Amino acid sequence: MDFRPRRIPLPPTRSPAPDSRAAVFWRNRALGLFDRLPLPTAYCTTDGTILRVNAAMAGEWGTLAGPLRGRSILDLFHPETRDELRAVTEAIRLHRRSRYTVAVGWTTAAGVERRGEMTVDLVGEASHNAPDLLLMLPVREDVPAPARDCDVAPVKADEIEARILALAAAGSTTGQIASAVGLTVDGVNYHFKQLSRRWGVTGKAALVARAYVEGVLAPAVWPPTPARPDG
Repeated sequence: MDFRPRRIPLPPTRSPAPDSRAAVFWRNRALGLFDRLPLPTAYCTTDGTILRVNAAMAGEWGTLAGPLRGRSILDLFHPETRDELRAVTEAIRLHRRSRYTVAVGWTTAAGVERRGEMTVDLVGEASHNAPDLLLMLPVREDVPAPARDCDVAPVKADEIEARILALAAAGSTTGQIASAVGLTVDGVNYHFKQLSRRWGVTGKAALVARAYVEGVLAPAVWPPTPARPDG
């Protein structure tokens, strides 16, 4: 008789089915963190077509994230030197996954000339033919705005900022303002910080008072509304 132990075949193992609920949860968590980043950030295809921007990036242009989707990043920023841009183009051609820095300039919705060192990360799965681009923009400095014709007034607040100020003047909370204009709470706070820096005041009450002085909000109107461009 054969007393050697017999190997009992094990049933085939199956990989656990992906948990679609968990995938949706973590995707939403990642997108929420992306939108809350205080640093202007964009996610683009290889040719520079914008797939998504966060509130801080959209705030540089006085708009929401949606209208920037599908535009070219080169329509918004101009590289200061072509050599840096060529280095990124060459990395894309060679399918590298690396990080590069490109000095860029742009004009905000308020007419302020700004400069920064844009970090370009080439990201994505290694199996993909070409990487996507993750762009992050630490602002380097403000440059004085170019001289304007005397009959053209500088932009005091863009459309989104005026709507935020009108809601703040009516007593809405930051959360209520965010829901009304389609931003996150962090996005609304970002605009408040931009206005505080531009006008040199802090706090909602001071910003609302300054908005009336600057003519951003219509006087003697309730509920508060943005002033008409023609005054």
